[in-house]
Amino acid sequence: MSKVLVAYFSRKGNNYVSGNIVNLAEGNSSVVAHKIQKLIGADLFEIKAVKQYPTDYDEMTVVAQKEQNSDARPEIAKPLPDISQYETIIIGHPNWWGTMPMAVMTFLENYDWSGKKVLSFCTHEGSGMGSSESDLKRACRGAEFSKGLPIKGSRASSSDSQIENWLKENGLL
Repeated sequence: MSKVLVAYFSRKGNNYVSGNIVNLAEGNSSVVAHKIQKLIGADLFEIKAVKQYPTDYDEMTVVAQKEQNSDARPEIAKPLPDISQYETIIIGHPNWWGTMPMAVMTFLENYDWSGKKVLSFCTHEGSGMGSSESDLKRACRGAEFSKGLPIKGSRASSSDSQIENWLKENGLL
């Protein structure tokens, strides 16, 4: 078992990519998470909400915004029992309404982050990390943080060198 965990939330289906709505067989954050896992041999965990998000982009954005506005905590399907065996945890997610999806917040609030090193990456189409880094710091009290990696979703499949440089900067490669 690796001492590094990549926990990510991603959504396939209709996504906003380069100004258009396109159907993705695999979400952009999943693409990046798998690239990281392959490079460093980390354990991989997909954060999934019990109630799946709509595949239609417009419907999904309505649900995502309602969750954010109500500070919802969607139930997680098959949560990890604990994270104590990991020294470093990489959190990955898309940028939804300026931060991470609320299902990621549910995941984060279930664990003790004391003494953990937390890295994060975010896929987006122009809004970068948004407030997700500060939100992550509030949710993961006691952890040590490094600068996050924003990756334009439309470039997720070609982000290898960007990911490698970020991992090197953080001593993981």
